[in-house]
Amino acid sequence: MALPVAEWQGRTARLWAALEPALRERLAEASLHDAVRLGCDLEQEEEAALVQLSLQAPTDKKPEAASWYREQGNREFKQGRYQAALRLYSKAAAHELPGSPEVSVCFANRSAALLHLGHFEVCLEDIARAESYGYPDRLLPKILLRKAECLLCLERLQDAQDILRVLENKISLDGVMTAHLTRLKKLSELKVKLGEKERCPEPAQEAHGGIQGEPEIWEENSSISGASSSLSLSFDAERGRHLVASQDIVPGQSLVKEEAFVSVLCPGESLPVQDGDTTWDTRATSADLYCHRCLRELLASVPCQGCSYAQYCSQDCADMAWQQYHRTECPLGALLLTLGVFCHVALRTVLLAGFAEVSRLVAWSHHGDKNLQNPEARCKPLSEAPAAGAGSRGIPGCGSNGQYQSSYQALFHLLPHTEQHNPEHKFLCTLSVITVCKQLQAAGLEAAVLNQESSQQWSKPKTCEKTSDELSPELKTVAEAMLRHVLQLQCNAQAITVMQELGPGDGAVVDKKPVRLATAFFPVLSLLNHSCCPNTSVSFSGTAATVRASQPISSGQEVLHCYGDTLCCSNEACATSASRDHLSGRLQDLQQQIKKALDLLRVGKAGKAIKMLMKCQMDARTFLSPEHLLMGEMEDHLAQVYATLGKWQEAATHLKKSIEIVEMHHRPSSVETGQELFKLAQILFNGFAVSEALSTIQRAEGILSVHFGPQSAQIQELQEMKACLSQLPRNILQRT
Repeated sequence: MALPVAEWQGRTARLWAALEPALRERLAEASLHDAVRLGCDLEQEEEAALVQLSLQAPTDKKPEAASWYREQGNREFKQGRYQAALRLYSKAAAHELPGSPEVSVCFANRSAALLHLGHFEVCLEDIARAESYGYPDRLLPKILLRKAECLLCLERLQDAQDILRVLENKISLDGVMTAHLTRLKKLSELKVKLGEKERCPEPAQEAHGGIQGEPEIWEENSSISGASSSLSLSFDAERGRHLVASQDIVPGQSLVKEEAFVSVLCPGESLPVQDGDTTWDTRATSADLYCHRCLRELLASVPCQGCSYAQYCSQDCADMAWQQYHRTECPLGALLLTLGVFCHVALRTVLLAGFAEVSRLVAWSHHGDKNLQNPEARCKPLSEAPAAGAGSRGIPGCGSNGQYQSSYQALFHLLPHTEQHNPEHKFLCTLSVITVCKQLQAAGLEAAVLNQESSQQWSKPKTCEKTSDELSPELKTVAEAMLRHVLQLQCNAQAITVMQELGPGDGAVVDKKPVRLATAFFPVLSLLNHSCCPNTSVSFSGTAATVRASQPISSGQEVLHCYGDTLCCSNEACATSASRDHLSGRLQDLQQQIKKALDLLRVGKAGKAIKMLMKCQMDARTFLSPEHLLMGEMEDHLAQVYATLGKWQEAATHLKKSIEIVEMHHRPSSVETGQELFKLAQILFNGFAVSEALSTIQRAEGILSVHFGPQSAQIQELQEMKACLSQLPRNILQRT
């Protein structure tokens, strides 16, 4: 959710409509500086309403919720659903109060699930957490046994022996623990076997040749941080700042490698963990699945000690986030979720930049420096506009040395297009950022925002001494910077995406789709202008973006990026006299029927799913063109169902029809086509169609390596399939 909740949008819309026309006109034409000052006078009555709305997204810790989640986790564990139990134990740990004995039980329970899932190293980490948080002494033998078992599985024999010795001494002092002797005997037997294995180690497996790609040659640009030396920065009145190829570029060549200046995890869609409605939400969202700082996938999360929302991949990430920004954000978690990701990104941007830099640039923007909006250089033709490395001091965002860095200064110079925004939308954004700043002031966090107070580890903010409702001048500066960033995000926000598996992911064919994981600012990546026919592709690893050429780019040609799908139906016959509302309604009904068919597949009713999807196809033909994307999606879904049944030939037939439509909309060399070919390769591989599988693998590999690089997981899987097929006897290869 990029923007605030609908209730807050509606409330500000009504307030805007009720304003005097003269005041609306002033607000519509106001600079960012004046908009904040005018908004401060109007916001007081609305602040309480917004705070009340934020109660619908609580982020505080609730021990009763922790107890409930732990019980649900125990239920899943007993049923052998260890992955679901793992998520529920993590939710329980997030709700426990820091330092409480109960949180140690959550970590201990989670370690049991990790052991069953084979994550031995992470299991040991959770056991250590349980011990450090005061796991009950009477239960220690349970986790010591688990620890010994992990160490044995990891073949750390000496460590395992030490633990077993401690455990044996403890059991000898406690007769009640004799029930564990059977398991000790089992572990001792395992230790003997592992000792034999250590004395007679198995020969090392030979590495398969050709799986690891050649390391890429990368020469960084001396004037644009994170950019290739094959690019230069140019500027003109029509295109603004943009990147141009300074030499011929080949497909797959890396052009930009940039860490996000700031990123905020999107809460995301809920993924069911278990069936049934419950008092607390048992579903897993992106907020449960990825680290809130580095965006790595979570296995055993480290919860924030102040709220139940933020979770991290390690204690290091948790500590770093707390020091950099979360100490300030934590008390406002519910409010930030209510106001949406854009407002959250704006606040975090200011916190990461530091108030001194924010204040300097905001003050500079008041002095009439036209470089922020209409710099003189913009009026020059491209041939006269300076390029980075050739005297680019006139280009906004560049430093005095002419270099363009991935810095707050570069980010600040991204255009907010203040005059082009709908006045009502700008009013919504203004009231939202002012409310955040007032809540910072009320929570006693102003000193932390202004970097005047040490961010001690997990320390509580000081009580606010300011009693006036008037926002301090410093926080008005913060609000102005935040408003600028919220408006910038409308054109400069970059979605960090991740390929997410659809369904359980345990089938022969894994279906994936790109999902928006976070929203971020990338100052260098933002230099790429939009095109519906881009010549680059962007991929992500955590908070890092990599831009690669998706087709040949000649020297002097602009480097372009597609900001999002801009698709239209290729069939002119789609122009019909039916109303848009009528067609939209039919389309929504069709999508609901498709969803029901996929639900049938998830519960094992593949036959009924096929019948429903075929009926959907018949309905769709009455109002959609054969080339409509939804027609392709239905073919894709039918392929998925037939693959589930092991009917590989039928699955391949439907998937090929889907690929034809995808190619029509996204180009044969697009990443979307590559993903479909990857699925077709899996189907042909499983169907033993060797010759066709090898040719499909080659084509998929060629496309996906351009977009994701030769080291990506999908490329590795394609190469493994190719190696497996190539090792088949020659007579089989000739028959197929």
